[in-house]
Amino acid sequence: MIIEDKVAFITGGASGLGRATAENFIQAGGKVCVYDLNAEAAEKAASELGESATFAAGDVADEEAVKNAIQKTLDTFGAIHINVNSAGIGAAARTLGKKGPMPLQTFEFVLRVNLIGTFNVLRLCSEAMAKNDPVTEDGERGVIINVASVAAFDGQIGQVAYSASKGGVAAMTLPIARDLVKQGIRIATIAPGIFETPMMKSAPPQVREPLIDMTQFPKRLGNPDEFAQTANYIVTCSYINGEIIRLDSGIRMQPK
Repeated sequence: MIIEDKVAFITGGASGLGRATAENFIQAGGKVCVYDLNAEAAEKAASELGESATFAAGDVADEEAVKNAIQKTLDTFGAIHINVNSAGIGAAARTLGKKGPMPLQTFEFVLRVNLIGTFNVLRLCSEAMAKNDPVTEDGERGVIINVASVAAFDGQIGQVAYSASKGGVAAMTLPIARDLVKQGIRIATIAPGIFETPMMKSAPPQVREPLIDMTQFPKRLGNPDEFAQTANYIVTCSYINGEIIRLDSGIRMQPK
């Protein structure tokens, strides 16, 4: 699928990996809806991205909020062809810490946003995609890109909730690909390592340097533009489906 004249619904699109992807798609001639929990940030991002962008705000796990945002995108641009799910949260807590077991609500909240929220958005976007006319000779109607994490495979101490949520995102990739065969919708998951997001840019050296030490080559954190390039490639290479792609400079996370 070529990105030119296609419409992408991007969660977490106001900053970081989602914002870089929105910029990449617009440069390729696409249109985007920036969906973010922070309404002010979403509006600001869409304004900076120009006429090829619109925005909506809400919780990814809120069915009605996502439905309304999808309808706004359809009303504005006429279709949704691409869905990138980069919205997510983290919470550091050990299974059993000095103050007792991890609060169950902490575990539930992380899974609600990262796993249930991702599935909520993609299932509703896939419904809109299924109504598209095929845009390739193969009969392709849509592409879904989910964002997991290397923590899905080598989570660190205190990452049990985050790792479980991102492991779920990775695990559902293949069955979703199988579910959406008849609709002509592909899905792939990117599992990023540590990237130069706003949070990491402000991290002190004692946090950043051990993470950089765990990478192989190149010896640095990832650039959000490199994530966006990968998302672009997934969209334009129609033979990628049901796959999980680690994007991490060969990092293997140590226990801490």
